Amino acid sequence: MAPTKESPTGGGYWSKQGPELLEHRAALYATQQRMVLGATTFREMAQIWSSDIDPNLLDVWNQRLRLMPMTVVSSTLHDTLGWPDATIASGDAVEIISALKRESDLPLRSPGGSITLNRALLAAGLVDRLEVTLFPVISGGNGISPILRSTANFDLELLDSKTLDGNTQALVYRPTLR
Repeated sequence: MAPTKESPTGGGYWSKQGPELLEHRAALYATQQRMVLGATTFREMAQIWSSDIDPNLLDVWNQRLRLMPMTVVSSTLHDTLGWPDATIASGDAVEIISALKRESDLPLRSPGGSITLNRALLAAGLVDRLEVTLFPVISGGNGISPILRSTANFDLELLDSKTLDGNTQALVYRPTLR
């Protein structure tokens, strides 16, 4: 869904974005981090930012994310699409992220999306924390890509949980390969 004044991010919250959820998301991006994305998610985000939308209409977390350094893992993308501090890294995602984890002065974060990349990182044991946000919605008729389909089995140690706006759950887990 394209961004509009009423739904600047294109409706990604199923119209469930209450003030607590938005504050929670903004807090996740309050400190400097290096974002890590795959090419498809990066293209989608860059498209939103290159559209005619007023950046001030985007959620605070999107505004903060835009200002953070970004590493895009891609064998097909060769342009940063106007992103202010993006680097394209071509090669094996696991090797690239392993090196970043060792060398980066900043913590790494892979925001939502980048499903293929995140599955590979999870399988390689490179994910320290997995945050799952459960919205009070069933999208069985139009849900298209379960985020954890085709992954290995993991035990999840609950590190944190919050109820936001009375009905949305933010759950943070430490995954361990089973």
